[in-house]
Amino acid sequence: MRVVLDTNVLISAIVFGGNPRKILEAILRGEPKLFLCDYILNELIGVLQSPKFGFSPEVIRSIISDLNAIGHLVTPSLRIRKIKEDLADNRILECAVEANADYIISGDIHLLNQKEYRNIKVITPAEYLTIHKK
Repeated sequence: MRVVLDTNVLISAIVFGGNPRKILEAILRGEPKLFLCDYILNELIGVLQSPKFGFSPEVIRSIISDLNAIGHLVTPSLRIRKIKEDLADNRILECAVEANADYIISGDIHLLNQKEYRNIKVITPAEYLTIHKK
């Protein structure tokens, strides 16, 4: 199974735990497979170094290195303009399409409102864990 975790889910997994961390732990065990793109990684870096979280450059480098070790980096080859309310959310769709993902796991309402895009289901962390109990 292939998943793309939206940046907000990665932040929650790293900082707060809960269901997003359970998914990240499942990825560490090898199922599902995580797919990332530069957009997600760059957005993650920006949020982690923001005053709200204030992670040090060393810790951020370690987090990105760990994600690169467990994830598969893709470079989207097409531009999508499906989500009008927040154009940046289209970058997540692009990553998922390029990765041939089964799921986008997100807490973002604009993505969740899509429910599905090109046979890629868009669900919350709780929904993912309900579907894929381990």
